Amino acid sequence: MAFSLLSLSSSSPLFSSSDSSSLLFRTAINSTIFDRNNTNYNVYSSDKYTCRLFNHPNYTPMPIGTETSFSGVSDKFLEATSDEIEGDTDDEEEEEDSGGRVGFVETGEDEHEHHWGPSVPPERWDVLGLGQAMVDFSGMVDDEFLNRLGLEKGTRKVVYHEERGRVLRAMDGCSYKAAAGGSLSNSLVAVARLGGQPIGGPALNIAMTGSVGSDPLGGFYRSKLRRANVNFLSAPVKDGTTGTVIVLTTPDAQRTMLAYQGTSSRVHYDPCLASLVSKTRILIVEGYLFELPDTIKAIRKACEEARRCGALIAITASDVSCIERHYGDFWDIMANYADIVFANSDEARTFSHFSSKESPISAARYLSHLVPFVSVTDGRRGSYLGVKGEAVYIPPSHCTPVDTCGAGDAYASGILYGILRGVSDLRGMGALAAKVASVVVAQQGTRLRVQDAVRLAESFTFHHQSSNIWSDVGSDQISSL
Repeated sequence: MAFSLLSLSSSSPLFSSSDSSSLLFRTAINSTIFDRNNTNYNVYSSDKYTCRLFNHPNYTPMPIGTETSFSGVSDKFLEATSDEIEGDTDDEEEEEDSGGRVGFVETGEDEHEHHWGPSVPPERWDVLGLGQAMVDFSGMVDDEFLNRLGLEKGTRKVVYHEERGRVLRAMDGCSYKAAAGGSLSNSLVAVARLGGQPIGGPALNIAMTGSVGSDPLGGFYRSKLRRANVNFLSAPVKDGTTGTVIVLTTPDAQRTMLAYQGTSSRVHYDPCLASLVSKTRILIVEGYLFELPDTIKAIRKACEEARRCGALIAITASDVSCIERHYGDFWDIMANYADIVFANSDEARTFSHFSSKESPISAARYLSHLVPFVSVTDGRRGSYLGVKGEAVYIPPSHCTPVDTCGAGDAYASGILYGILRGVSDLRGMGALAAKVASVVVAQQGTRLRVQDAVRLAESFTFHHQSSNIWSDVGSDQISSL
């Protein structure tokens, strides 16, 4: 017997506005290019350092301009209205924010006989993500709530079935949001929305592979990603349980995260995954997958195939404790395959075996000797992009923070979008990434909204098309050694 998830109005007989939580919530409680040997870096002036990411012969970037800085763009484009986007609207966010409009309807079809993915797949995927497929339950709580449950504010930890059930029961009756979450999926949705329209180049094709169960939460996850124009290409695991992440945000914008992995960390390398990897421009691997030995084997094989087919390979650091537990495995993949690494300042220091006293820029410089392109975020202090032992400082894009959850994911999406649009200016690429992150931080929720994505893409494209006007704005001054 199979189930699908449908958005239900408050008048639906399966849901009433007086219910304190949705059936979805109840279910969770009850279930408790770089070529490493020939990388070209072009120096256009004594103080401008740019990198050409796509040197592979079988990849042609989509040109929208050359060396410019995004930092000079007026915010008037972000204030303008835009036309409705076909196939993906902000109704999704409104539905998820309600905390009680998702129900299960029996369909009578066998999920395991269903074809997963688009009916006519593209010739090549622009980005293929290999990561954890997790359903997020996020809500606003106070410090007393965390203290009552014995949770340390601002931390992330893996929990088991019993603790997940205990926390969800405590949340019952609170205002919360259910979303198809996971760090990597946040980035993929943002890239899909930034590139969802032919603005500055053809619309982008974004996909994800991972592991979800055949339970209703798995159906919810696939449905939500499809609505966000991210094709989830893996069939559900029979009798598997879909992973969840509980995100508890306090009024000071600090978030406490509890991850129940379920089957989400189990990824097997099979002919289907091999075929997908061979047809992608960028393969991005989520660091949380390094938790299981069998999954690491699948990651290594996927990276080998991606390298053979000329794709760029990106790795997300994901979490300090995960790096510490699997330090050798991370470096085995990074040293042999990675073209791009995404990390925050603490993760970058952990990779580098630096103490907390070392600066993020030092870690960015160090790592960029070993990996061609390194992105290091440092919260409200800004970020750094490292290339060949040097680092460019990217100032933060100012905003009033509401929820910092998803900031790093959004930043990574800006970098990926810039690469896919053929941007070669590090400062311009970093400024776009910082702007995307600031938009997400200024809202409740981890996903870049459709209208914001369109405005950002339009503004970014306008700026590059007006590069002659803005040629004197900013420079990629490399920090001194």
